[in-house]
Amino acid sequence: MPVPVLPEIVRQHAEMAAFLWTVYDYHLLHPDENPDMDEVRLARLVARIEAHLDGLRVAGPEGLAIATKAYEAFPEAGELFVLRMLSVPDPPRIAALDLEKVRDYLAAAKR
Repeated sequence: MPVPVLPEIVRQHAEMAAFLWTVYDYHLLHPDENPDMDEVRLARLVARIEAHLDGLRVAGPEGLAIATKAYEAFPEAGELFVLRMLSVPDPPRIAALDLEKVRDYLAAAKR
């Protein structure tokens, strides 16, 4: 039996994953701007991003469609990151990403 999809909840997963990715990446680029972001909080942030991405994946094609609509409405790096993570058949964990390659991909796609 297919999993029921609640579009509003899935939309929130897409928005939060995009936003939290932006927070995560910004912190890595500017670590001194938020001294409260220690290793524990950073790990929690990554876990939250992963959880929101998992919520989108569970929604299957509808999750991808909702994330696509979010990117079309707000074509920014976070939304593109979410789409890319959903489009990879066996996506790596966020901690395993090559951040320079991710940033290069996001920058090139924005041109």
